[in-house]
Amino acid sequence: MTQIFEQNGLVLPVTVVRVGPCLVTQLKTEKTDGYNAVQIGYSEKKNIQLKKAELGHLTKNGLPPLSHLCEYRVPDPDIEDYSLGQTINASLFNIGQFVNVTGNSIGKGFSGNQKRHKFKRGPMTHGSKNHRAPGSIGPGTTPGRVFPGKLMAGQLGSKKITVSKLEILGIDLKQNLLILKGSIPGKTGNLLNIIPST
Repeated sequence: MTQIFEQNGLVLPVTVVRVGPCLVTQLKTEKTDGYNAVQIGYSEKKNIQLKKAELGHLTKNGLPPLSHLCEYRVPDPDIEDYSLGQTINASLFNIGQFVNVTGNSIGKGFSGNQKRHKFKRGPMTHGSKNHRAPGSIGPGTTPGRVFPGKLMAGQLGSKKITVSKLEILGIDLKQNLLILKGSIPGKTGNLLNIIPST
């Protein structure tokens, strides 16, 4: 993340994201698969450990080994705009366009109730022995169990998060960079899905 200045002097928080280049690895149509979609691959690597089925899927179409494959639905008329092996990069987007960004949030490990659910702590004085403990978690004899979904300590973060309607403030076609207004999920080097907002 960084910041940029508008012409009137307003400071805007922005995130710089590298987009692709991605290769179209498969075209799915209603005739063959029952729906229209474009499968794209990212991150070309030489010594990558791929399963034979994945490697065969790519080499059959004359494509290099790609470590990440993802599928995107497209409307019926737009499927003809894509071809196998086509490169997709930042030129697909426009300045002023709004996009949705999906990625894994930062994992924070096993966390207690105060950090995970914003619970209040217990009293710190007068002999209290309940400072950060969860306290009572359910009724006694009836029903004699803890209901599912009870807010308790556990894994915090590392979940799929989507941030909607981020505006594209700038595009660098030379380095395939998008400048998005605001923040995105995850940390530096995180893999993201960027799709236009509807």
